[in-house]
Amino acid sequence: MSDENRTMTDQTTQPLCPLCQRPLVPGPSVEHHHIVPKSKGGRETVALHAVCHKMLHKVFTETELAHQTPDFSQALAHPEIAKFVSWVQKKPLKFKDLPRTKGRRPYHRSR
Repeated sequence: MSDENRTMTDQTTQPLCPLCQRPLVPGPSVEHHHIVPKSKGGRETVALHAVCHKMLHKVFTETELAHQTPDFSQALAHPEIAKFVSWVQKKPLKFKDLPRTKGRRPYHRSR
């Protein structure tokens, strides 16, 4: 196998996030998502980017997540998730912040 082919093979064996399809880089940018929420009796987990995991929980309730397909096809059909995936695919692999919601401002406590 040539060096060029070996490099391409090594890159393709890196696990992908099932939501955004970008490579997962081990570390704080990766979290484990219960396919069926723990509160609904789920035990099986899948690795996702932290930002993708947060977005799933922002958009769907635990009951809705419990009824999702394990391949995330139902989640990807949701317009808010589809828009998010398009946005996050342009970000660095270790990116962890969610997009800001229009009209919302961070909470500031006045003294």
